[in-house]
Amino acid sequence: MDISVNYIEQLAETAKLELNDQEKQYFTQALNEILRRTDKLSGLDTEGVEPTIYLLDVKNVLREDIVQPSMDRDILMKNAADVEAGCYIVPKVVE
Repeated sequence: MDISVNYIEQLAETAKLELNDQEKQYFTQALNEILRRTDKLSGLDTEGVEPTIYLLDVKNVLREDIVQPSMDRDILMKNAADVEAGCYIVPKVVE
């Protein structure tokens, strides 16, 4: 699949980007080069090769959950513009 300048223009419009002609040419060539390089990978024989997710054999590297006291609610609510029943009151943004 070759990327065309027209496709780059469509992508730029979707992403709300303004590209000049030189930038459009650059991105067209760059993306086509990336696609050419990835096409080479599809020709490799990967039979018997295990998928690699991580380079290192590390499993479940998570810290222990430690229960700690949280901050005082009154202190957190002190700077709020409006509070009701221990909750922040904010303007409605969705109809």
